[in-house]
Amino acid sequence: MASFLSSFFKKETSVLGVDIGSSAIKIVQIKKKRGRAVLETYGELALGPYGGVEVGRAVSLQSDKLTEAIKDLLRETKTTTVSCGAALPLSSSLITFITVPPVPEKQMRDVISLEARKYIPVPLSEVFLDYSIIPKEETYVGEDESSKTEKRGEDVLVVAIHNEFLSEYQSVMSSSGLQPSFYEIEIFSSIRAVIDPGVATVMIIDMGARSTKLYIVERGILRASHIINKGSQDITLALSKAMSISVAEAETLKRSRGLKGGPEYKELSEIITVNLDYVFYEANSTLLNYQKKYAKNISKVILTGGGVLLKGFTDIAKISFQTEVLYADPFGKLETPAFLAQEFAEAGPEFAVAIGAALRRLSELE
Repeated sequence: MASFLSSFFKKETSVLGVDIGSSAIKIVQIKKKRGRAVLETYGELALGPYGGVEVGRAVSLQSDKLTEAIKDLLRETKTTTVSCGAALPLSSSLITFITVPPVPEKQMRDVISLEARKYIPVPLSEVFLDYSIIPKEETYVGEDESSKTEKRGEDVLVVAIHNEFLSEYQSVMSSSGLQPSFYEIEIFSSIRAVIDPGVATVMIIDMGARSTKLYIVERGILRASHIINKGSQDITLALSKAMSISVAEAETLKRSRGLKGGPEYKELSEIITVNLDYVFYEANSTLLNYQKKYAKNISKVILTGGGVLLKGFTDIAKISFQTEVLYADPFGKLETPAFLAQEFAEAGPEFAVAIGAALRRLSELE
């Protein structure tokens, strides 16, 4: 009986974080040991070949193909648990910021739902709606708390996900044998993995294959977001067309040389720079709007996503933003083998979302 009880009350300590991107799947398995999150295994699998296109290309797979890819990655990474947290793509959701008048807490959801209807282009019955009230600033110069509340009401972050998309995602997870305890928008997974505690305001640039996402985070709270419909595959396709080479050759050239090819790769550098200039222009516009609205500057830019690993990316980003620019280091929040430190530093930007989802799932076991 004693052995039965001990096994009955024993918790599963290993958990997964799952990030299904537009061009690849990333999975991370961690466990809690001596109060620290310890990395057990991780891996990435390109989705292009499952859709008949090149590695690095964004692809929209049918559920059965996506399930096949997840199972393949689980097998390759030798995961030992099905308990996980899953991140949803930002493109599947609508995120908006609203201000509602001060009302009793029991009426808050109804008031927020009424206000959210102005921003959500489909009936609320067709979406899963969630919200978070943004904590107010502790002090305002020349303004007491009561007058501030009366003027501004409550700032609220509203997230809406279409029920049909969520249902399809849940079906894929189930078919893959995984058991997510939650689904969250990739923004929040990423913030958890790359932002340290503190009051500093930072901008996260997440460049994927299909798009580039921008997040401005203040005191660990999302304050602004924006999607730029240009990603790393746009650079590859532009190179392929301009240089009359195959997409596969363009991808290889982009990854091997980037902006560090020297004079003999002048055309390569020019094409890449033109595409990045567009992304940075959009990012600076988002930043300027934030600065005008809140009268605050960012302290640094954090880079995530596979697209930011392009050689020379940080150099041009520092010139554009005129502030500190650094790669995300989500593996720094885990205990990892010291001899692989360089490998984890280089892989970090690609695994921010998966690690963030895994960290939340691990915290649920405490």
